[in-house]
Amino acid sequence: MQLVRSWFDKISIERIQLELMNTVYGSGHASLSRIDPRVMLIWYLFFAIVPWFIHNGTVLLGMFLLMVTTTILSRAAPFIIIILCLGLIGQVGWMFIISLFFGGNLESAFPLLLLTLKLSIVSLASITVFSGMDPERIGDGLLALGMPAAFSFSLSYAYRILPVLFGEFRNIMLSYRLRGQVPSRPGWLYWRLVVYYMKLFVVSFFPLMLATAKRSRTTVEALETRGFSYGMKHPESKRLKLAHLKITSRDIGFLAGSAIYAALLFWLGGHYEIL
Repeated sequence: MQLVRSWFDKISIERIQLELMNTVYGSGHASLSRIDPRVMLIWYLFFAIVPWFIHNGTVLLGMFLLMVTTTILSRAAPFIIIILCLGLIGQVGWMFIISLFFGGNLESAFPLLLLTLKLSIVSLASITVFSGMDPERIGDGLLALGMPAAFSFSLSYAYRILPVLFGEFRNIMLSYRLRGQVPSRPGWLYWRLVVYYMKLFVVSFFPLMLATAKRSRTTVEALETRGFSYGMKHPESKRLKLAHLKITSRDIGFLAGSAIYAALLFWLGGHYEIL
């Protein structure tokens, strides 16, 4: 009983909010945060697209090990890794169960293993970029690569506002808990508590959407007052905003090292087949 309660305390909304705030506002201490965002985005595009066209287990396993290393260097929040693992297990697990239901056997686990490696590579590459870099730098990198200013700002703003929305959601949940009544008995496997909190999640949805709309309107009014639309349409303003972006020898070394490692993987994959 005490162990279960301790586990639930670790996955509370407050804990998730703190982890998100650390991801959004504390990513500057990560090793990869000093890499130019344009370089990181180009690196991400390679590892987000190329694995889908590879069927060699040696190459995929090597890419997976590289993504694990870069994820560690990005210092991603633990709950993001947990969500990733649960998603991969759930997605691949039900596909394996369905394959057994339609006459498959254990041999069908091999292609699912390759699919899991591909999903893991793409997911870990996303975590590396979007957890290891400041949202403002990611938005500047997208803007420098030619993306619309509204899209670049929306992405960075979404990362900034996510911890605030979690805080708003926590306040709404607490207000409903103060006016409600927790079940006196948790029931078998805590099913009464699960039903109670699921009801709170449902009734908290609409107040959260209203609060989000209000914050979005306030943000838009503040941006327009400061000339956001006017400034982003002029090349001089864009040049001043992106003047801090510079590709250094560290960035070139990072890309060169990744390219050499990928070339070595393809060479090994042509001579040795692990999976």
